Amino acid sequence: MTKANVIAIMGPTAAGKTAAALEIAKHIPAEIISVDSALVYRDMDIGTAKPSAEELASAPHHLIDIIDPAESYSVAQFRKDTERLVKEIQARGKLPILVGGTMMYFNALKQGLDDLPGADPAVRAELDAEAERIGVPGLHARLAEIDPETAARLKPNDSQRIQRALEIYAISGETMTTLFARQTKAGPAFDMLSVSLEPADRSVLHQRIALRFDLMLENSFIDEVAALKQRPDLHANLPSIRCVGYRQAWDYLDQQCHYDDMRERGIIATRQLAKRQLTWLRSMPERIIIDCLSHNPPQQILQLAKEHLHLPE
Repeated sequence: MTKANVIAIMGPTAAGKTAAALEIAKHIPAEIISVDSALVYRDMDIGTAKPSAEELASAPHHLIDIIDPAESYSVAQFRKDTERLVKEIQARGKLPILVGGTMMYFNALKQGLDDLPGADPAVRAELDAEAERIGVPGLHARLAEIDPETAARLKPNDSQRIQRALEIYAISGETMTTLFARQTKAGPAFDMLSVSLEPADRSVLHQRIALRFDLMLENSFIDEVAALKQRPDLHANLPSIRCVGYRQAWDYLDQQCHYDDMRERGIIATRQLAKRQLTWLRSMPERIIIDCLSHNPPQQILQLAKEHLHLPE
């Protein structure tokens, strides 16, 4: 294996990725780049399990608290920001540590992205207004008329992807299917050692997920969502509010379910997220798997880093 100059710590939610990255940063001059589509949002701390102020101060962190919950952050923007950050961190003589569980982001770094039109705030605003008027299933029906292939692979309530497909058509005049058919991808952004924290016993991970969700509730998670809900510019169809946990708490505050139902739905949704993450990971055969339930995973990752990385002096 050739020496890499970036390390990625991947894995499902509650696998201990953040703790591992922080421990490694104690032993190697490093900076941490978050690979998490929820941590980008400001004022969303408890439900995203955002690192504490003390943890953030222990090592330089990037791509955390960079946008408002009313805004959106694309996979393309993530790749662009990460490529820039990796160069800057390496120029400072430090090791970039990519850590998180948003597999679409990791996939964009490894496989590249199709060169699709960028976001257009005016078109987004029109689509948001239309979603409020006819509902997301109504937008899905409109997409089915324009681009049946894309509509067929999207769920009728997948507002983010449905609106993105309609946005692309509005901007370019061409469907996502047509654009995908003739695009070529950019390829890997950089040489990366991929380490994945995965559980040998998934039931233990499920216990961790339930415990973490309960701790969030004890730490005033509902109050955090209630504060977001007071804002007139935030609504249930935004990517930020559709984050796991937030959508369930939002429904509870809308009196669509009881507290116990909200808790159960939040835990189930988080388990489903972990399952999707593990499915993504199985499509990455180059990853080195470490059992997140084994003894001292950070030390195991540190040893791998010493063997396979160009480490800063």
